[in-house]
Amino acid sequence: MSRAAIVLDANILIRAVLGRRVRELIEAHAGAVKFFAPDVAYADARTYLPALLEKRGVSPQTAMQVLDALEHIVHPVDREVYGGLQAQALRRIEMRDADDWPVLACAMVLDCPMWTEDADFFGTGVATWTTDRIALYLADA
Repeated sequence: MSRAAIVLDANILIRAVLGRRVRELIEAHAGAVKFFAPDVAYADARTYLPALLEKRGVSPQTAMQVLDALEHIVHPVDREVYGGLQAQALRRIEMRDADDWPVLACAMVLDCPMWTEDADFFGTGVATWTTDRIALYLADA
């Protein structure tokens, strides 16, 4: 890949919708970094956001429009692309949370790091960035 790339977990997509900092980081670096998320990360965000929004008294319609708009910057990756690495990704993460394999497989197939707040990804053999450190990666891009 000519530009730096990173795969986002569903929790980062949710943070991008609920707050400004993550979304601003993504938008500010979209020209230098390719952002990706497995299709299931978007599905998870769409599943969990309504309840989170209701607790905050935020309009689900507006927030879901923000998530939809993110798809132009954080490109969804179809299972057809990363599915071939399911077994390998599961071997690396199933002891912690087998449901996270698509994010790991995406990062493996794209040969790039992940951005997540989920410690289950640590020690899986793929570089993992958290929001408190992601600016370092993005600045080097």
